[in-house]
Amino acid sequence: MPTAHIGSKKEQIAKNVLMPGDPLRAKMIAEKFLDSYEEVNSVRGMLAYTGYYKHKRVTVFASGMGMPSMGIYSYELFKEYDVDNIIRIGTCGAYTSDLKLYDVILVDRSYSKSTYAEVQCGDLNHVLESSYELNQKIENAASSLGLQVHRGNIYSSDVFYNEIDDFNDLRDIYGCLGVEMESFALFHNAKRLGKNAACILTVSDNLVTKEETSSDERQNAFVNMVEIALESIL
Repeated sequence: MPTAHIGSKKEQIAKNVLMPGDPLRAKMIAEKFLDSYEEVNSVRGMLAYTGYYKHKRVTVFASGMGMPSMGIYSYELFKEYDVDNIIRIGTCGAYTSDLKLYDVILVDRSYSKSTYAEVQCGDLNHVLESSYELNQKIENAASSLGLQVHRGNIYSSDVFYNEIDDFNDLRDIYGCLGVEMESFALFHNAKRLGKNAACILTVSDNLVTKEETSSDERQNAFVNMVEIALESIL
């Protein structure tokens, strides 16, 4: 039964879902990596595709940008479509010079000042953990591919153009390696609904060194992270 935001039939969504933010990135992943895929959602332009990766059924579903958008789609996928596992695959800004452009981060915990969890169900936590089981599978997949991942915390912000946060404090006090905008809502929904969630990020810019990538470069560098995520569900 379609929801207000998802037009898919329940049987069109796989138990394992990869969630990039950008709908066009979801399309690219389906075209590049999946066999026998079909478009299963286009409501509000939030593209989703279900197909097979090495004979394993998987859905790639765009989340959009920010916690409100991730919150809607991940909640409906978990609750209405009985999805078991969601892996967010996105980009982030690094808070340390130790991280280089295109490095891959596997998120252990997401810290946020957001009231998303409080408003959703009264949960006052501001630090939420990803799935230990999923993270182990992701780390094993990266190792089998010969790709390095950095594990640590991430800051999940409500705001992209932030004028008050000091990233040095976020790094030194909360141990955040960088910043993105969706993982906290995803981890909360997984916790609330008894599901599994993980987050893999590619460094697209560095707030310390001021290095940054172009949109085309990010698209190409995204491939390593996608391969790690796909291999982890096998």
